[in-house]
Amino acid sequence: MAYFKSETQRANFVQREEELLEHWDKERTFERSVERRKDGEPFVFVEGPPTANGLPHPGHVLTRVVKDLVLRYKTMRGFYVTRKAGWDTHGLPVEIEVEKNLGINTKGEIEDYGIEKFNKKCKESVFRYEKEWVNATRRVGFWVDMDDPYITFDINYMESVWWSLKEVWKKGLLYKGHKVVPFCPRCETTLSSHEVAQDYRDVEDPSVYVKFKLKQEQDLYLLAWTTTPWTLLGNIALAVHPSNTYVKVKLNAGAKDETLILAEARLDALDDDYEILERFEGKALEDLEYERLFEYAKVEGGEAHKVITAEFVTLDEGTGIVHVAPAFGEVDYEICREKKLGFSQPVNSAGHFTQEVPPLEGMFVKDADRLIIELMEQRGVLYKETKYLHSYPFCWRCGSPLLYYARESWFIAMKSLRDNLLANNEKISWYPAHLKHGRFGNFLDGIEDWALSRERFWGTPLNIWLCTECGKDFCVGSIEELKARATNTVPNDLHRPYIDEVVLRCEDCGGDMRRVKDVIDCWYDSGSAPFAQWHYPFETDKFQQNFPADFITEAIDQTRGWFYSLLAISTAIFDEPPYLNVLSLGHILDEKGVKMSKSKRNVVDITAIFNNEGADALRWYFYTAGPLSDDIRFSEQGILEKQKKFLNTFWNSYFFFVTYAAIDEFNPEVKAIPVATRNAMDRWIISRWNTLTTEVIAAIERFEVHVAARKIEEFVVNDLSNWYIRRSRRRFWVPEENFDKDCAYLTLHEVLVSLCKLLAPFVPFLTEYVYLNLVRSRDEHKSVHLCDYPSPDESLIDTALEDSMLLLSTLVEAGRRTRSDACIKIRQPLREVVIVCNAEKHDKVTSLTAILKDELNVREVTLVEASSKSEFAAAEEYKQADVDEDTTLFLNTGLDKELLEEGMVRDIVRRIQGMRKDIDLEYTAKISIMYEGDEAVKEAITNLADYIREETLAVAINEGLPSVESEQIYVKTWKIDKKEVRLAIKTA
Repeated sequence: MAYFKSETQRANFVQREEELLEHWDKERTFERSVERRKDGEPFVFVEGPPTANGLPHPGHVLTRVVKDLVLRYKTMRGFYVTRKAGWDTHGLPVEIEVEKNLGINTKGEIEDYGIEKFNKKCKESVFRYEKEWVNATRRVGFWVDMDDPYITFDINYMESVWWSLKEVWKKGLLYKGHKVVPFCPRCETTLSSHEVAQDYRDVEDPSVYVKFKLKQEQDLYLLAWTTTPWTLLGNIALAVHPSNTYVKVKLNAGAKDETLILAEARLDALDDDYEILERFEGKALEDLEYERLFEYAKVEGGEAHKVITAEFVTLDEGTGIVHVAPAFGEVDYEICREKKLGFSQPVNSAGHFTQEVPPLEGMFVKDADRLIIELMEQRGVLYKETKYLHSYPFCWRCGSPLLYYARESWFIAMKSLRDNLLANNEKISWYPAHLKHGRFGNFLDGIEDWALSRERFWGTPLNIWLCTECGKDFCVGSIEELKARATNTVPNDLHRPYIDEVVLRCEDCGGDMRRVKDVIDCWYDSGSAPFAQWHYPFETDKFQQNFPADFITEAIDQTRGWFYSLLAISTAIFDEPPYLNVLSLGHILDEKGVKMSKSKRNVVDITAIFNNEGADALRWYFYTAGPLSDDIRFSEQGILEKQKKFLNTFWNSYFFFVTYAAIDEFNPEVKAIPVATRNAMDRWIISRWNTLTTEVIAAIERFEVHVAARKIEEFVVNDLSNWYIRRSRRRFWVPEENFDKDCAYLTLHEVLVSLCKLLAPFVPFLTEYVYLNLVRSRDEHKSVHLCDYPSPDESLIDTALEDSMLLLSTLVEAGRRTRSDACIKIRQPLREVVIVCNAEKHDKVTSLTAILKDELNVREVTLVEASSKSEFAAAEEYKQADVDEDTTLFLNTGLDKELLEEGMVRDIVRRIQGMRKDIDLEYTAKISIMYEGDEAVKEAITNLADYIREETLAVAINEGLPSVESEQIYVKTWKIDKKEVRLAIKTA
């Protein structure tokens, strides 16, 4: 009885994957894989929470399969790896989706609709595609606990977030400030500096050179430059550098006598001929007053429209005179506050001009640029207009251009923690390493205070209450504290609008305290995951066991998103890094190199990939595409190619084994042959496998997954299939049982089983299926994923043998190249190959000459020293190939009748083997052969009939074809060596 289940040659990967998903569910394989390691050393992972209000795409799948590989690998290495899923459920991404569904566009419309109803819709929407996310996660084989995920809108999670903010507040790091902040006019809310960094685009804006007329001077103007004409309506000052040289120039521009002042180093900005009248330092211009460009917007709080000096003025571009509008620029705001200048804000929170500017009232500021330029032209203050290409920030969620807008917000004083952030970053290992002191380190070095508050609706409410009487603020750190201080009922739901109704009693004056209306940045929510998912500090055990994380991974844009928010919050609260190893992944691009997004309509349906190619093929495509930090151009054709090249090769190697093992009823349980007593090919493949294991483990530990995967692919395709199995095939074909055949079976079985374990974290489905058949009843766990990861046995690594086989393969490649150059096919036997080499290589090749002879299809292999090289180089029939600096190969290309006959017969055998495959004959099926051909064909077949019978399992070879066609006989005509040969086969 066969020990192994028989298989079909063509694998249905998709069907087997779906069957294995049910098998894993039934057997609780994932849960058991975690439970059996509970006494092992913990390996802590934190899941970066996705938002389930959009469908998962290939980029999401990439992060999931990378996480899965690392976590499966660590589990098999003996670590205790719990995996808690997470859902990011708050913030603008959710609100914008709901706004689209409701057909509304502004905060006012939301308030009219009702905050309670709106937030209810938001809560419903966050799990709109939960089923699709769960299915995609399950289907791709990502083992993570989705039955008990952390959810950022959960009251326990929010309470932990509140606790953390209370800690920040107690340290004096949470404050209210009036600053110029990045502001989205579409969403009508502030963004943090790390959010702004996520979406910069190259845009072309109008570049205008504007003349500001000095008061009490006739036709004397200060020439300033800006790329935001709309900000000129809020102009308060012009800034010059105190020590730079400025010039007064008279323009030779026709009838009008006009004089301009600008930096001497920027005279090339002028389009007209000019005459320099005077030179002076910038400080000579300080306090000069100029006339307003526009009289519309009122100025409050100080002087305006005068020249100031400032060190930030540069000579890189423009005119060396900077237009200053404190309502729209952070540097502008600070310098005006320092100089005690006034403030003008003619733009509302939606980015539209107010009624203070009648010609522009209600216009979006960016749309008003053209009209403003026309107004300046009419007033004679526009010197010139050009176009300017520069990088400009856009809202990372809605895509609107951001404005820099002065307003009140709540901030976390991250600037004061800069040194702590940098010190904690030093404790983290980054992959790739250059991010540590590059993209991420540079960002930390120039860190800004975190604009925390959002003037929105669906989010964790900012837990600050202000006294309506004395103005004192108070930060609530727990539900218990909230109930203790509240003068009315505390709701079960902490979201708006319910929490807005809770009134606290002021301990200082006894007045009512009401909560500020803001919610917090949703990045703070997700960045609190290391402790909030465990409801810390209200429950302590699990957090203490799971902090810091050993490993996190997400895409490169999270360096200024989740990676930063995690570190910022952990540093502010614990002054410790929240993770020790972080792997940054590249983006998924379409085939044209464009980043995939719904708006570009280039997102691939991953369900179709699962249904067509399967999860293993997709996983393997991602792993071998290149370094995980590189962007991947996604191609379904590329997935198909990986399936054919690797998965099919692995399957065919397995199929070859189980097919012949079933024929011979081979049972590995009753065979035990020491490796040392097996032949060279067996010892070589076992040595190679142990070397491979060493290399794969080292690569995964460095998170160089592509290196590990490519080495495995090279081993399976080249070493195992194309070399070991091809070279050993005849050993399996021997009809009777013998020692060498048993060695071949044992070796191939051992390598395939070990490969299943090595590959299990990469392609979990195929390896499970193959493993379950190869081990049958011998595995008490009934799953490859419950096994230990392979460890190399160094006693079985024979580097000398590997070196010899490598040299041999190099010689084979050179010999085949020489055949090709001489236009002699590989099936045509040749008389001799001569190898000229040194003594060391002579010894390496000597033990493997039988293989070299067979691979090059030559009758003899001759090894000679360098002194004999000239003898063969002079012989016409010997074709030379230089292998390396001290090795040369000479191939005797002379052909006689005997060699030509053998070459023809080998071609005939190949055609017969193909015909057997055409009609799906079993490997062991006996056949009868009939043929027609000329005398040369007949003579060749007659002379080599025994060889043909042995190679094709033929019991009879007869000249002539049957006169009557029959379904039992398969006939085909071939061209072999320019001769027509008709062949027929039938089962015997």
